[in-house]
Amino acid sequence: MDASSISQDPGELELIRRAGEGDAAGLEGLLERYRPRLRRMIKLRLDRRLQGRVDPSDVIQEAYLDVSRKLAEYLGDPPMPFFLWLRLVTGRKLALVHRQHLGVQARDAGREVSLHRGPLPEATSAALAAQLIGRRTTPSQAAARAELRIRLEEALNSMGELDREVLALRHFEHLTNAETARVLGISETAACNRYVRALERLKKILTGPPGGQQGVWP
Repeated sequence: MDASSISQDPGELELIRRAGEGDAAGLEGLLERYRPRLRRMIKLRLDRRLQGRVDPSDVIQEAYLDVSRKLAEYLGDPPMPFFLWLRLVTGRKLALVHRQHLGVQARDAGREVSLHRGPLPEATSAALAAQLIGRRTTPSQAAARAELRIRLEEALNSMGELDREVLALRHFEHLTNAETARVLGISETAACNRYVRALERLKKILTGPPGGQQGVWP
């Protein structure tokens, strides 16, 4: 594969070249530029029972160690752009953390609908609803927000699995449309159309009754 299969960003390509030659600073710079995106992915997909027990930085550090060991193999025949590979390695480390802490209970579905049965841990309707609403609230808003959260979860649960995963990837993980299409194995047009539909559906809920909820939409 040519360099475009790894990245089209000249700055990233230079860091990849240096890392591939064994430059530790190059590898560190390459990994640090993606730390915020990886933290968003972990925050969205970390099982709620492990919140406060698992530090996302520890998951990322384990992933970085794996990347440093496997970088030469990746560069020999890159199967995907670098960030998507880094995200995949990190997601697999997160899945391992789930198994280590939760064992056979790594996912208690309950009322939640999983968004994606792939190599990464699922995001859930509950996780997405919590991200949409946010944490800031006053006592007078608490009841309304609790009702809104239920409505959001119900709306997310009623969506198709692929539409929910497109929403998770685009709106919460901030993947580009091209990255989302690559991760899910669909066309860029299909990824774009599904994302627009999901946004329109949720926006109607977030900006509609009950009153006082306008402005919640991020």
